[in-house]
Amino acid sequence: MTIVALKRLHLFGLAEDRDGVLGDLQDLGVVHLEPARPVERRPTTGEDPFAAMRDALAHLLAVRRPHHQVRDAGAFDPVAVQRAALANRDRLLELKDERDGLIHRIGVLEPFGEFTLPPDGALDGRRLWFYSIPHYQMRRLKDLDAPWAEVGRDNRYVRVVVISPTEPPSGPGGVPVPRAHVGSHALSALRRRLDQVELAIDDTQADRESLSRWCHLFARSLARLEDRALLDQARGMAAVDGPLVHLVGWVPVDRAVAVERVAEDRGLAVILRDPVGGEEPPTLMHNPDAVAGGQDLVGFYSTPAYRDWDPSAVVFVSFALFFAMIVSDAGYAAVFAIPLAAVWGRMAASAVGRRLRRLFAWVLAAAAVWGVLVGSYFGLSPPPASLPARVAVIDLTDYEAMMRLAVLAGVGHVAIANLLTARHRWPDRRAAAPLGWVAMLLGGVSWWLTGGVAFGATLAVAGAVAVLAFTRPDAKPLDRLLAGMIALAGLPSAFGDVLSYLRLFALGLASASLAMAFNDLARQAMAGVPGLGVLLALLILIVGHGLNLALALMSGVVHGLRLNFIEFFRWSLSGEGRPFRAFARKAATFKEGSA
Repeated sequence: MTIVALKRLHLFGLAEDRDGVLGDLQDLGVVHLEPARPVERRPTTGEDPFAAMRDALAHLLAVRRPHHQVRDAGAFDPVAVQRAALANRDRLLELKDERDGLIHRIGVLEPFGEFTLPPDGALDGRRLWFYSIPHYQMRRLKDLDAPWAEVGRDNRYVRVVVISPTEPPSGPGGVPVPRAHVGSHALSALRRRLDQVELAIDDTQADRESLSRWCHLFARSLARLEDRALLDQARGMAAVDGPLVHLVGWVPVDRAVAVERVAEDRGLAVILRDPVGGEEPPTLMHNPDAVAGGQDLVGFYSTPAYRDWDPSAVVFVSFALFFAMIVSDAGYAAVFAIPLAAVWGRMAASAVGRRLRRLFAWVLAAAAVWGVLVGSYFGLSPPPASLPARVAVIDLTDYEAMMRLAVLAGVGHVAIANLLTARHRWPDRRAAAPLGWVAMLLGGVSWWLTGGVAFGATLAVAGAVAVLAFTRPDAKPLDRLLAGMIALAGLPSAFGDVLSYLRLFALGLASASLAMAFNDLARQAMAGVPGLGVLLALLILIVGHGLNLALALMSGVVHGLRLNFIEFFRWSLSGEGRPFRAFARKAATFKEGSA
């Protein structure tokens, strides 16, 4: 887990060679470009110039049965394919909306049967008004001052037609329910139109499947256009002064040689130097494959500053552990593994997908192991003499022990944040301040667990002195003391952060309790309702455990991330940075057959 060291890059060359240099850098794909001189900020519309192309490609990629991909670009017209795809999408949406409307109108009209409305004027200015009235409200029609007739009925409603020049009022003296909007078309005509729309949808879907043969070439074309837009943006970052051009950016230290090689081939002057104090380089994180998924979790919330440290590995492990403690059921972990297994192969198509599937696999493995240690399988406990019962060493109903465990998890997590911060600052004297916080946390929890033994209090006092003295060790004595006192004022915040980890115990207990409650309800239904009790119990189990699964998943993700992003980051990261965005070609990374 590390933030990659960067070099400040300056390239100088001939202005006439600017596009060639930018093309080589884009091919290399390791430089984060920045404006070489201050530029006037232009108002932006916020519109994505490639949004229409992305929408067209997404529409074609969603086809269930894509056609064989065309590889020869000779007959390919990306503009025509885009127009056809978007027209197909709009036509499909229009037809589906019409189908839904027809189905609704047929459902309203069907109870009244087949009829044709009389032409205008045939009833001497009167019109027909249709109602579906519940049986118990039919007696209220006796006060209606208009002729009406019953045209049908079922076990719930009576179908009534009222003849009146205007819509009859509702309430006393009128009709007790709103009228049915049957429209002006006969039921048979609506059914014929529905058949036509269904056929048109099939034809439009067939056209969509036919267009899907261009997905591969269309995706490559989109990538090339985006590369061209990035190149245009890079041109605007270059500073042209007469015959010379100046490019500025950042490059990882281990790729500086490759940039120097490009400069040598192009005859450019190159300057590579370390960042200076006032500069804020972008942040490029690099982690081993095993914990690289934590990098995506960190980036989801914020990017650490360049001079900070990378918390990806800690977030990876702690998120898996917290999710497991919140779910607290091996059976639920197995259910969560089913959709992951279904998309496992598709997630291998991208580097991000491979990182995330590894993260999800470890998270679910941790949840399964914790569920086994808790001894909960869909809220059921294993038989007392079985192997699962012997390895179930954690009792969620032991409230005192679980509260201690949750508090220890909080103390450990916050202490790790401070330890890694101290390691990052070492050998600067400011490293003693986070070590002081570690001492206060460990001293406080030791004093609590041992019932007031003096060692814990002594350790906490020593930690407070370290925080007081080394929060700003280079400041003047009075400023140094004031900074230490301000830092110590955060002691209630530290106490609150540690207690925040009690949610691990509370949510885990809630998940297990709900699972057991639904199991008990199912048993009672089976015993209390002979015959149908089995079906009723099965329904209770499916609905109850489905609801509990959704709540456990949501709680595990939200609170598992919250404890990292709020409590942990507060004690570890000093600021927010900006991500390193390499000036690279997307078309070069587009794999053959990926569409």
